[in-house]
This record gives sequence, structure tokens and C-alpha cells, in this order.
Amino acid sequence: MSFFKKLKERITLQTDTVTEKFKDGLSKTRDNFSGKVNDLVARYRKVDEDFFEELEEILIQADVGFDTVMTLIEELKMEVKRKNIQDPAEVHAVISEKLVDIYEKGGNASSALNIQADGLTVILFVGVNGVGKTTTIGKLAHKFKGEGKKVVLAAGDTFRAGAIEQLEVWGERVGVDVIKQGAGSDPAAVMFDAVQAAKARQADILICDTAGRLQNKVNLMKELEKVKRVIEREIPGAPHEVLLALDATTGQNAMVQAKTFKEATNVSGIVLTKLDGTAKGGIVLAIRNELDIPVKFVGLGEKMDDLQEFNAEQYVYGLFSDTIEAEEK
Repeated sequence: MSFFKKLKERITLQTDTVTEKFKDGLSKTRDNFSGKVNDLVARYRKVDEDFFEELEEILIQADVGFDTVMTLIEELKMEVKRKNIQDPAEVHAVISEKLVDIYEKGGNASSALNIQADGLTVILFVGVNGVGKTTTIGKLAHKFKGEGKKVVLAAGDTFRAGAIEQLEVWGERVGVDVIKQGAGSDPAAVMFDAVQAAKARQADILICDTAGRLQNKVNLMKELEKVKRVIEREIPGAPHEVLLALDATTGQNAMVQAKTFKEATNVSGIVLTKLDGTAKGGIVLAIRNELDIPVKFVGLGEKMDDLQEFNAEQYVYGLFSDTIEAEEK
């Protein structure tokens, strides 16, 4: 049985709604990446060095990342040689299989959040301004509330004009409390108040927004360290997740941001926003392979429920759904 057929079988065991969201959300990347791979396969009669060189270029253009592409191409060559594949059409399934392998081989690739069975779970959000961090916090709060959890938000981005108000709007929309202080106040003081309020209200989840200024990395690191120190002092072991919001449409610039924040704080997972708005969705693989940080959520649209837990198989299915469906006919 081909990998495509196995993938299709595993996908059918999952929610149809989720499958459609990944399929629709990755349409731009699929048209760019899978479409070019289809054209490449159609033009070649055999799998040779020229074939791999063009495939390498397609992968790089999809923002899979240079190091990741080199690893993938070498593994593909070995697999093609091992299976004695001559027909370029057969390489399709091997590519998709290797994409899943690359994501999953980096240790614990689970998208599951570290939610505490008892007591308060604290999730700290970091990321530069303009990546959709506050919107993502609102959508995640909506998700948790839909699961029956009591959620509190902390407006820790006290420096950006309108950031507190923006979080308040989301709080009203979702129906959750927002703990805030005045603009320009100490973010660590906001976090202290938020932890106390979340405890007093017996909340299940506290989601904390933070400032996203990268102009001075030293100040950013000190600020985040102070915020984390205050949270941990009040709740030992917290924050339980440090999620970095990245804008998928910025491509390799998102990688630079990820490296900077990884240095500044112990990032436990990535939330990749606006994945539906880019033709370069290969950035998911670059982040996982080169930074060894799991992508925990992806933004696949503007609706409240379009923030989805990342799933490597759904992702690859979204990239190759047209090919998989054509193979079934």
C-alpha cells in the first residue's frame, strides 16, 4: 500500500472538519508547491540528478529552509536508490512520507499543550508586534471556553498603543475576564495581579500577553525573565507553556524571530498565524527541523475556530490532497 493510501486511511479516522480546514488553509501553498512538483514529475521520464536539482529549488522557494531541504534531498536520494524508483511519479508519495518523518523525528512533536490536571495552567505568549498574537490569544481563549474551562487573560503588553484595549475587545467577544493596568505600567506587576485574580476566581487557564519589541534584545530578555520570575514565584513550575506567535507570511524572517525569542526565553511551542495567507507554508518544516521547536497551533483562517492544533499528517495531506484524490480516481 502506498504512503498516500495509508495517509488517506489515517486522515479518514480524524474529524472531517479539521481535514477540510487544513485542505482549505493550505490551498496557496499547495498550488505553489504541489503544483510545481506535479509539473516537475510530468516533465521528467526518469529520476536523475537534474530532477533532484529542480525539486531542491521548489522546496527552497516554499520556505522549507536550506538545511532542511539538503537533509530531505539526501534522504530522498537514498530512498529512491533503495527502492530502485525509476518513475518520477512514484517520488510523490516518498516526498510526502519524508516530510512527515522530518517533522516527527525531532523528538516529542506532539501539538498537545501542557495543561495541568489540577490547579491553574499558565500560558505565556511572546512574539513581535503585528504577527497576530493578541488575536491568537482571543481564539485560544475561545477554544478553551468551548471545552468548558474558565479562562482569564492578562494584558501584559503595556507599551504598545491600543494593545490593552485590543485584548479587552477579545475578552468581551469571548466572554472572559481581562486583568489589566494602565498603559506604560510594569508588565511583571500586571502578571502578579493576573495570577492572584485567576486563583481567586478559580480559573483553569491564565493566558498572558507580553510586549513584542525586538529593537533592544537585552531589554526584551530582561523583561521576559522578570515576568517569568514573578509567575514562577506565585505558581511553582509556571509558566507551563511559552508559545511564540509567528506570522507565516513573513517566511524566513519568522525564523530569525524564532531564533531571537528562543535565546530570550524557553519557548515550548510555536503558533504559526496566517498560514492560509502564504504560498510558502514549508516554513513549518524549517522551524521544526532547524529550531527543534514543535508547531502547536496554526492559523488557517479568520474565523474564531480557524485556530487548529497542528497535525503533521493533516499538514501533508493539505499539501498533496489534489494528488491523493487524483490517485483514488
